[in-house]
Amino acid sequence: MRFGAAAALGLSEPHFADARAYLAAAETLARTGTYPDRTDAYFFRPPAYPVFLAAVTLGHPERIALAKAAGAASGALVPLLLAALAARLFGSPGIAALAGVGAALDPSLILLASDIQSEAIFVPLLLASGLALLGAADRPSPLLAVAAGALLGAAALARPSALAVAPLLAAPFVDRRWEARMRVRLAGSALLGLALALVPWTARNALRFHELIVVSDSAAAAFYDGNSDRTLGLYEARTRQELEQRLAAMDAHKLEFLASLPPAVAASPSARSRALERLALAELTADPGRAAKLYLRKVWEWWRPYPSPLYWPWPAVAGVGLLNAALYALGGIGLARASRRGAARFALAFLLVAMVFHVAFIVVFRYRVPFWDPVLLLYGASAAGRTLAPWRRP
Repeated sequence: MRFGAAAALGLSEPHFADARAYLAAAETLARTGTYPDRTDAYFFRPPAYPVFLAAVTLGHPERIALAKAAGAASGALVPLLLAALAARLFGSPGIAALAGVGAALDPSLILLASDIQSEAIFVPLLLASGLALLGAADRPSPLLAVAAGALLGAAALARPSALAVAPLLAAPFVDRRWEARMRVRLAGSALLGLALALVPWTARNALRFHELIVVSDSAAAAFYDGNSDRTLGLYEARTRQELEQRLAAMDAHKLEFLASLPPAVAASPSARSRALERLALAELTADPGRAAKLYLRKVWEWWRPYPSPLYWPWPAVAGVGLLNAALYALGGIGLARASRRGAARFALAFLLVAMVFHVAFIVVFRYRVPFWDPVLLLYGASAAGRTLAPWRRP
């Protein structure tokens, strides 16, 4: 289904707005053996997805069809991983099958694996980390805990937003099934795995820029886009043309501001980022009422069950909206009735941390999908499976 969606969009050309930046980074990496200092006008993107593109195309990122096929194959791991998570959480083959089929058919998850975009590898890495952490806590296994941390680190190298949930790697520390020494070992091993995955790239950045940059210097751009005095206008745009005009005006304002910086500041990724963050905070706090309205709107945009009608036809908007509304309801029921209360509390913390982080930075519909859809599918499958159980034939 993921390959079919990629084929429907077109295998010869990417359609995702950021695809060209990823492809250019992969091309530079394949041609020179080094990662570019900038993939966009004033920052560089995380390296994992360009590395993936260079590897799966055998050093020829211009082979778009091959890159899309590899992304679809990577995305096809998501139903398998969710089924494995459901089997471990609920101990039911039926619920595991429901979770896997739900993930296979979820249109949002399908779309994330159908084009040149980092979510194609980010979602499987995030879920694999969760599966390894759950296995580490259940056995217990420090080696699996190291794997969980390393997989989350790899996910962060694809999308730095994974670092927001990194503190949850320490969850085994509060698992009272094991003695204190083992709990410390499990939590420490998970954090060690995270460090092992991130340190080589962070060290590369330190050698290259003489600054501490854990993954990428793109966070400031995301923070500005999500908190400037123009952000609310993006959410209030009534047509796609109006939205694109406002986006262009925002980008022009950012570039004008960055061009006005002293050369020493403009040449430093950290100093440039701090300047952009200060600009965003100044614009945000200039009008507290507008800031409050913006944050309320961002919370709604995060919860909004349907995709943007500016980009999608109304049948798709309505269909996905109804599906997600049902998923919210079933997921909530499943979380409320979950027999493994510790795992349910972990899931709720995961959902909350992901939402708070993105509301603080920037909210886009597709940013919610990797974090919330898998959890809601897991617990929604549990609720549906237990509801249907009395009607199953003995």
